Amino acid sequence: MSRIYILLLLSWISSAAFAGEKIWLLADTKALSLSVNQGNKTLEVFDNIAIGKRGAGFKRRVGDEITPLGEYRIGSIDTRSAFHVFMGITYPSEKNAKQALQQGLINQNHYAAIADADDWGSTPPQNTPIGGRIGIHGLGRADPKIHESMNWTRGCIALTNAQIDRLRHWVTAGMVIKIK
Repeated sequence: MSRIYILLLLSWISSAAFAGEKIWLLADTKALSLSVNQGNKTLEVFDNIAIGKRGAGFKRRVGDEITPLGEYRIGSIDTRSAFHVFMGITYPSEKNAKQALQQGLINQNHYAAIADADDWGSTPPQNTPIGGRIGIHGLGRADPKIHESMNWTRGCIALTNAQIDRLRHWVTAGMVIKIK
């Protein structure tokens, strides 16, 4: 076999191994990066993202400016957002709701509504006491210098408008996003 043939065969085997694996997102709140992944392979990385003003962790209430940790899905994509593009995530998850219920932050009705949405794979209520309307978005008309210098969101993950446009090509509704 020729060397070129072997390289082509190895390339085909490598791409075939990933062909059935879904693309997913990983937001690393410590490295301030968002990566597009397929299986264990990283396809693209967006550096210098911004998160909530108060960092990442467990959201205890609306307006706490914390980016929630956990595994979610892309629930909606709005290309006419004031933030250029807004990709809503399915926060809060049943796991978030269970912890909030145990801590007395939400009642049984809130928990049930969130758990039902999680079971059905739909977007949970967005007006809960532990927040909602969390997503990945661009800057819109905001000052890029603020984005470069600090975490500034109310709990979302922000990219520049150019980055969100590139990311948009990878993202589909229902796609998994892990925020760590």
